[in-house]
Amino acid sequence: MHDTILEAVGLTKEFKGFTAVKEVNLQVRRGTIHALIGPNGAGKSTVFNLLTKFLPPTAGRILFKGRDITAMRPADVARLGLVRSFQISAVFPHLTVLENVRVALQRHQGTSFHFWKAESSLHALHERATALIEAVNLTPWTGHTAAELPYGRKRALEIATTLALDPEVMLLDEPLAGMGHEDIERTAALIKRVAADRTILMVEHNLSVVAHLSDTITVLRRGEVLAEGPYAVVSRNAEVMEAYMGTGTHGAGHA
Repeated sequence: MHDTILEAVGLTKEFKGFTAVKEVNLQVRRGTIHALIGPNGAGKSTVFNLLTKFLPPTAGRILFKGRDITAMRPADVARLGLVRSFQISAVFPHLTVLENVRVALQRHQGTSFHFWKAESSLHALHERATALIEAVNLTPWTGHTAAELPYGRKRALEIATTLALDPEVMLLDEPLAGMGHEDIERTAALIKRVAADRTILMVEHNLSVVAHLSDTITVLRRGEVLAEGPYAVVSRNAEVMEAYMGTGTHGAGHA
């Protein structure tokens, strides 16, 4: 059985004569955590924006579950089950954790503006929201506004609001960036749990923080794929190490 769920074929993006991404081929296997990494300027964010349809490619194709989604809009792709975390700026700072998750659930169910819905349906939303909050270890923060949350907890809330959309493939944009060591460990463990029944593609700068998290790592350099494989393979690649020289890659906890 062919287990590729998301695929890029010859993906290329040019900006006024500058080639930011050049003929990138990428295959994300169903049920895995796949990290897209590289030093600054490697083209990670551009590839991510192409895959999530926030940028149109100059050339190449994107396939989701074998379907060509190259010309589709981000919202339509999200409805298919390919959801980018933090794409909605994810949280409303002055709503509570519970309210944020409930809004995301309402959006998924298409009931955002159906305030006259039966109370039983709101109760069901409340139960699901509570379960999602528990899943990301935010139960003690349920009644706090998003603005009050520490940075790492805010990212956990963003993951909860993404989970509310019930994605089949979840795309995380530098979920560990700017975190201290404790937050990195907690969020990495959360990503691992979340990946139990879905596929995750994450963009990350730091090789060391995805070492024990990812099944497959694709390393980009200057818009091209430099290396790919499990951490044990890419971490021994001389070109990968050279590309990362001086970027603080080996210092665990730096993002």
